[in-house]
Amino acid sequence: MDSVATLDIFSLLTSLWINRFYIYLALAVGISLWICFHIVIRKQDKNSQEKCVSKETQNLMANGYISDQKKVFVSGVKIFYGSQTGTAKGFAMNLAEEIISLDLPVIIINLKEYDPDDHLVEEVTSKNVCVFLVATYTDGRPTESAEWFSKWLEEASSDFRFGKTYLKGMRYAVFGLGNSAYVNHFNKVGKNFDKWLWMLGAHRVVTHGEGDCNVVQSKHGSIEADFTAWKTKFLSQLQALQKGEKKACGGNCRKGKCRSKWQSSEEMEPESPLQDRLHHRDTEEEELFESTSEEESGPEDHESLNSIVDVEDLGKIMNHMKKDKKEKEQQEEKTSLWRDSVKNEDSEPRAMITPALRDALTKQGYQLIGSHSGVKLCRWTKSMLRGRGGCYKHTFYGIESHRCMETTPSLACANKCVFCWRHHTNPVGTEWRWKMDHPEMILKEAIENHQNMIKQFKGVPGVKEERFKEGMTVKHCALSLVGEPIMYPEINQFLKLLHECKISSFLVTNAQFPVEIRNLKPVTQLYVSVDASTKESLKKIDRPLFKDFWQRFLDSLKALVAKGVTYCGESSASSLTMANVPWHEEVVRFVRELVDLISGYEIACEHEHSNCLLIAHKKFKIDGEWWTWIDYDRFQDLIQEYEHSGGSKTFSTKDYMAKTPHWALFGASERGFDPKDIRHQRKIKSKSLSGC
Repeated sequence: MDSVATLDIFSLLTSLWINRFYIYLALAVGISLWICFHIVIRKQDKNSQEKCVSKETQNLMANGYISDQKKVFVSGVKIFYGSQTGTAKGFAMNLAEEIISLDLPVIIINLKEYDPDDHLVEEVTSKNVCVFLVATYTDGRPTESAEWFSKWLEEASSDFRFGKTYLKGMRYAVFGLGNSAYVNHFNKVGKNFDKWLWMLGAHRVVTHGEGDCNVVQSKHGSIEADFTAWKTKFLSQLQALQKGEKKACGGNCRKGKCRSKWQSSEEMEPESPLQDRLHHRDTEEEELFESTSEEESGPEDHESLNSIVDVEDLGKIMNHMKKDKKEKEQQEEKTSLWRDSVKNEDSEPRAMITPALRDALTKQGYQLIGSHSGVKLCRWTKSMLRGRGGCYKHTFYGIESHRCMETTPSLACANKCVFCWRHHTNPVGTEWRWKMDHPEMILKEAIENHQNMIKQFKGVPGVKEERFKEGMTVKHCALSLVGEPIMYPEINQFLKLLHECKISSFLVTNAQFPVEIRNLKPVTQLYVSVDASTKESLKKIDRPLFKDFWQRFLDSLKALVAKGVTYCGESSASSLTMANVPWHEEVVRFVRELVDLISGYEIACEHEHSNCLLIAHKKFKIDGEWWTWIDYDRFQDLIQEYEHSGGSKTFSTKDYMAKTPHWALFGASERGFDPKDIRHQRKIKSKSLSGC
């Protein structure tokens, strides 16, 4: 029985082996039919989907919702103009007509009516191309209509809070209008617009153009012809962008940075190689800015020192070398004469502000006064003019930021702090050795310069009319701008003049002048900066010039509190970054622990945006309510009484204190901002970015 079963199995296997070809064929046919069946099914599904999409597309087109199924590379063009006589506006109208012929939507915008704070960042993702037609007016300044936008661009380009990628993704072109008869200021505004936009990360689509009203020097015979020539280049580039293309490089760019092949506009997206160059601006900024246009450079500008030189060119090269040598000898001779003259002028003190220092500080936005003073508009002043809240001084003491003048009678300082946001452009010294201006002149010009800067906000979008009017009257003075104001020998007279003008005084010193602090006449508020808690850390952080800096520090202070830094931008003096800044929660925790160690003090107020708290003595807490604010009118009355009594009459802080509003108190939901302004604030719940 077993043998029979074994035989049947063997016979079956033998039969299968003999007929294996037919079995393989049957399997192959079956698999092929299965594959064909699924291919047919998928093709039918795809056709049905395409028919459905086609029907929906037709319906949308019929209703006017879409007009093209292709990817949109340019959604439209915005033309911004700043004009004084109407020429730039006329050019804007002319360019708009040409762009409309390319089937692109166009918007013409007067810069006077545009608020960059609220709208410019929208151009990063809008796929618009922004064109700026701006004229240069008297002394190289922008026209009245473009003045605010220009000021905003300048400050944003140098403000670390915006950064070098703030406008990354925005595409722009600039055409300037000027007159080459004014050599030093020719097309300055157009050049600045081009530079500042580029520094903020925007992408230039065509070289900035320069129109010249001086027909003798105009490249094309007139400013209209200059504009036409630039317009032709721009429109050509715009058409290429519409197709998703980038114009081919002429091959003349420096160091081969440009590419010679056509590229789609998708490469201009944030992750593209073209935009990756923006990350190297710290080391290549000047080079890239000067070499972005293939139209402005020629082959002769790019010959390396190792290239082969024709014999015919040797004469030219030798002439250049002789000329350079002669100029160098003349410069050395002038330097020698200058040194001799300086030695003969020992009896006459020199000016604190040198030409180089004047240029550096002016570029940073300072309005310089006389030979050693300056004034600058604080960003909180601008904020409060727009109803967007004030600085910590407003929260803690009631100082209205839009009526506060930030100035200093001494640009010099006795420290070279590693965290200095002025990048050490100001002079240093341990004693006053410069020319000295009269305090009356300093105050007069400080107020005039401050008012002139406030005037620039007239008509600016968002600025409240009532606050603009209030801002024209200086009510407070923050002597904390730059340098060490207490170094000024006439500081007491300057303070007296402030009080006579009904202006409060907020004086900040760095605890290196204890004698001057002791001799200081009554001041509304005196602040002493404490940057370290030990002799070693103070030397490392503040880098004081005095050899006895620690004793001076101890003599100036009754108590040391904390060590920290408010990050205010990169500096070659240190490697400090935002990583060195404590989080606000950490500051709160530290202050709580500090208060536990100090008897008689409590946390009174909080200003989260500035990452700071106010610790106040309990004597300012009456019946459970804080009185940290100042009655400035009452203070001025008391100062006058003090002066009339010859300094014999005294008064205390309780005589002029005022009740602190609820929104300014520690733990309040408003976190230090007036409720009527809070809706305008972008609340920062991370690290402090405040430098003011």
